[in-house]
Amino acid sequence: MQTPWGEIAVHDAHAHLFSYSFFEALARQKGADDVPAMVESLGWEVPPANLARRWVTELDKHGVSTSVLMSSVPGDETAAAHVVRAAPDRFHGYFMLNPLAEDAVERARRAFEESGLKGLCLFPAMLRFSVQDPRLTPLYGLAAEQRGRVVFVHMGVLTVGVRAKLGLPSKFDMSLSNPMDLYGVALDHPDVNFVLPHFGAGYFREALMLCDLAPNVYLDTSSSNGWVKYLTPRPTLTQVFEQALEVVGHERLLFGSDSSFFPRGWNRAVFDAQAEALWTLGLSSEQAQAIFGGNLLRLLGR
Repeated sequence: MQTPWGEIAVHDAHAHLFSYSFFEALARQKGADDVPAMVESLGWEVPPANLARRWVTELDKHGVSTSVLMSSVPGDETAAAHVVRAAPDRFHGYFMLNPLAEDAVERARRAFEESGLKGLCLFPAMLRFSVQDPRLTPLYGLAAEQRGRVVFVHMGVLTVGVRAKLGLPSKFDMSLSNPMDLYGVALDHPDVNFVLPHFGAGYFREALMLCDLAPNVYLDTSSSNGWVKYLTPRPTLTQVFEQALEVVGHERLLFGSDSSFFPRGWNRAVFDAQAEALWTLGLSSEQAQAIFGGNLLRLLGR
C-alpha cells in the first residue's frame, strides 16, 4: 500500500467476521424470523455465500496484504475456518470463545489444531468471567503449545454497535475489564502472547502499565479510539501514539482497523488517521512497517 513512507505491506490485526451465522444468532435474540430483512434494515449487505471472496476483493481494493478476521459470536469457529481455508494467504483466523462453556477447551483445541485458527478471543465483560479464573488455565496452555497462537483479550469500554442498532441490550460487567487483571496471568504464562485492542479502550494508563511489566502483552491500535473522551485533558491520536511508543515501543504495537460490515468494508479512514499520526511523530519506514504489519506476522509465525 502507498503510504507517507512509500510502499509498505499492511497486515490488519483487527477485523470482525460478520458471517451469516453471526446475524442468525442476533436474529434469535431479537426474535426475528427473516435474517436478510433484519440485516438490510441496518443498511448493510447480507453476507454472501462466498464471504471470503468478498473480503479478498475488499483487501485488494485497498492494497491490504492480509487481515485477521475474528468470528464475532461464540461458537462461530466454522465461519472463521471457512474463510481461512478459502484464502489462507490472505487471512488469519481468530475465534471468540465462552471459556466457561463445558466444551470450551475441546472447542479451542479443534479451532487451533483442526481449523488452523491463530487467535483465541476473550471478552470478559460481555460473557461475565475473570481472566484470572482457574478454569481458563487450560486455554492458556493450549495457546502456549504452538508458536504463532495468540490470546486476544478485550478489556476496557465495550460497545457493540450492531446490538444497539437492533435494540438489543448489552448488559456487560465492566468490573471485569481492567487490563491489570491480566498482569498475573501474563506472568504465569510467559510463552503466551496476549493482545489488548484499542490501546486498552479507556484504560490507557493501565494498559501501558501492563505492557511495561509484562513483555508478552501487545497493544492493537484499532478503531477510532473514541475512548479518549474519558481522559482529561483529552489527548489527540498523535499524543496517544507518542506515549504508547515511549512505554511499549514500536515492536509491540499492532495496527488494526476494526472493520466489520459491508458495504463500508475495510475502514480506510482509520488507517489514514493512524498513518498521519505516526508520520507526524517522525517514525522511520522500518518502524512503520513493523506497526502496520511486521509485528503481526512475527506474532503469528508468518
